[in-house]
Amino acid sequence: MTETTQTQTMPSRGGGRPSSPEFRVAMDAWRRLRQDLFHDAFAYRPLLPMKMDGLFTSRLSGHLREYARWTPHAMVVTAGLLSLSISASASQGGGEVAIILSALLALCPVLLTLIRPIGAFWVSMAATPVTGAFTDMWSDWPWATGSFACHLVVLTVVALRTRPRTAAWMWALSATYGMLLESTVGGGHYASNTGPFLIISAMALLAASVVNIRRSAQQEVTAQQSVTAHERSKRTLLEERTTIARELHDVVAHHMSVVAIQAEAAPYRVENPPPELEQAFVTIRENAVAALTELRRVLGVVRAEDYEAPDAPQPTLADLDGLLANVREAGLTVDKAVTGAVRELPQGVELSAYRIVQEALSNTLRHAPGATARVEIGYVLGGLGLRIVNGPSPEVTLVKSTHGAGHGITGMRERVTMLNGDMTTGETDDGGYEVTVFLPVTTTSEADA
Repeated sequence: MTETTQTQTMPSRGGGRPSSPEFRVAMDAWRRLRQDLFHDAFAYRPLLPMKMDGLFTSRLSGHLREYARWTPHAMVVTAGLLSLSISASASQGGGEVAIILSALLALCPVLLTLIRPIGAFWVSMAATPVTGAFTDMWSDWPWATGSFACHLVVLTVVALRTRPRTAAWMWALSATYGMLLESTVGGGHYASNTGPFLIISAMALLAASVVNIRRSAQQEVTAQQSVTAHERSKRTLLEERTTIARELHDVVAHHMSVVAIQAEAAPYRVENPPPELEQAFVTIRENAVAALTELRRVLGVVRAEDYEAPDAPQPTLADLDGLLANVREAGLTVDKAVTGAVRELPQGVELSAYRIVQEALSNTLRHAPGATARVEIGYVLGGLGLRIVNGPSPEVTLVKSTHGAGHGITGMRERVTMLNGDMTTGETDDGGYEVTVFLPVTTTSEADA
């Protein structure tokens, strides 16, 4: 057995010797540094007002709510004024010009973080040696007192507004700057504060990065929850449409089968029927069978493999008393009221009305345990009116059920929309819930027209 080892080398950019892994790592780091701190460094990125959806901020109202939205801006301005006062106090011995210049150089970078965060970092870095030029040998070096406070605030604010990798780059450049000045021109100064600055800034950047990562994670979780809820709603809607299609398949298939059987038997009920009548019934039966076959071919695909057609006919409003008896056994007190002349409606309307009442009462059992309900059915000219209303849940130690996907209203709306009806839902004045539906029914004269 012969073992062969193949070594794959990375071609160099210029066609010469292959670049080493260390070189590629260095170039990748340089590319990331340019992307984070050099590319569009002074781009306009204003700090947006705070979202008022927190635990405490969501409870605010009126002018207090409007003012609270600008809390981050107020905190940055306050930190800038604090840096200004520290810098002005530390420059008392350098004259009036030194005090004014040091104060401005401590304030401007902090305020710049509100609109151009990366640019504020570079302005703070550039202002640090200028401020250090006004210090004497007894002052801290290379970070003057004002520059120390200013740069620390700038690093923290920028870290809160950018990615953690950017915070790491800023800390590394600040460390490089401090060590470089200490090793070159820091010999004449009594004390150095690069070490304390790096420790304090590292702690501040770490805390800011943790807050930033947690905030990003919360945003991702919220977005994922929204997507999940949307997908769940779509899935529930599709399932409800599938259920409706199955029921319509059974209803229409039943009627078409009756039409075909009656068309076949009709000629035998007439003594000596004319040939034209026999041919008409034959045509009716053939069309009914063809329509039934096409219906089963098209709508039959909505049936699952384990779905079995119900043995009993689909329920109608005539079966509503049985439904009310069942929910009463489950503990719901429900009354029924019927107005208008009771008449037979199309089976699709009867089925949809039954399912709407069933779903509304199921919602009452789930979300208002112990409440009373009332079902009102109105047979009016041109349609059927439904009103299912329940009272508030009594103040007792009853636990509301969390069973179900919570999209029963969606299924009811699908049925109403399918029949070109209207539906309204909402809470009542006494704290209950009401579902009102109108299902139009075309009369025989309108259908003939």
